[in-house]
Amino acid sequence: MKRLAALCLALCLALTAGCAPAQAQPLERTFFAMDTVMTLKLYQGGGEDLLDAAEARVRALEALWSVTGEGSEIYALNRDGTAELSPETAELLDRVLTLCARTGGALDVSIYPVLRRWGFTTGEYAVPAEAELAALLPLVDYAQIKLAGSAASLAPGMEIDLGSVAKGYTGDALAALLKENGVSSALLDLGGNIQAVGAKPDGSPWRVGIRDPEGDGNVGVVAVADQAVVTSGGYERYFEQDSVRYWHILDPKTGSPARNGLASVTVVGESGLLCDALSTALFVMGKEKAVAFWVNNVFDLHFGLVLVEENGDVTYTVNSHFIPEQGRRVYDVNYPEPDPD
Repeated sequence: MKRLAALCLALCLALTAGCAPAQAQPLERTFFAMDTVMTLKLYQGGGEDLLDAAEARVRALEALWSVTGEGSEIYALNRDGTAELSPETAELLDRVLTLCARTGGALDVSIYPVLRRWGFTTGEYAVPAEAELAALLPLVDYAQIKLAGSAASLAPGMEIDLGSVAKGYTGDALAALLKENGVSSALLDLGGNIQAVGAKPDGSPWRVGIRDPEGDGNVGVVAVADQAVVTSGGYERYFEQDSVRYWHILDPKTGSPARNGLASVTVVGESGLLCDALSTALFVMGKEKAVAFWVNNVFDLHFGLVLVEENGDVTYTVNSHFIPEQGRRVYDVNYPEPDPD
């Protein structure tokens, strides 16, 4: 189920622009990692050796952070409650805890035990009893994750999962690796997380489609260069029981699927990690709080938003570079007025 969902998301976030010139046909690599299919396309610069290095980089990060891999640092931390982390894992966890706090806990990497109880990590889907959720929710509190330098510790019974941010960080790492090795134009699809390196070979922006959650096709496209595009939606992973759909994006406060009228959230920005984290957090917040978060943080965090509601309406911010499909009812949000102080 998880592999199928990732494949569907990757297809739905495909390029919608015309074909590149013949001399700009990409050097391409597709492989399975981080529980999804990844495709790396180099349009200008690089060769097979660089694709080898990029794939190796992905697998090295996966080995560090896999929640089920017995040799990973996250597995050891969850098992023992304490762990000495590598510098890269410590850096990621530190940045993630900052984002958990900044989003008021709408992002919380300690949701893992609840997510597992719903069956989203095992495929054994079932709606938990209220008493079960009540017993697990005290373990969901990012503030109980302690990090001092490279030493991490968890409260008793707590477990974490960096899956909500791992692909975003990986996109940033791959983009840096490619640029350091002379790549000026590339497109990375990390299971639906899109990371653009530079622009298209002709200098025009990449056009990335945003899937219509309730039908075929797209609600529109975003035109980007040197940015990440990450979408979270209830259609990605879900199961149905008694004619009710339950999706994998859980509200850390309730332990149940976040239901607030949103069908998907797309975040556009220079940082893949930030986009990955915020796509989940803002879906949990809902439309009004997500827009308010953008208004209060856009000049600091530098990101754009495209929000698709379950009724089909689309709200997008002026800096998302969103181009809607004809006939779609859309609402745009402009930059807030600067504080006179």
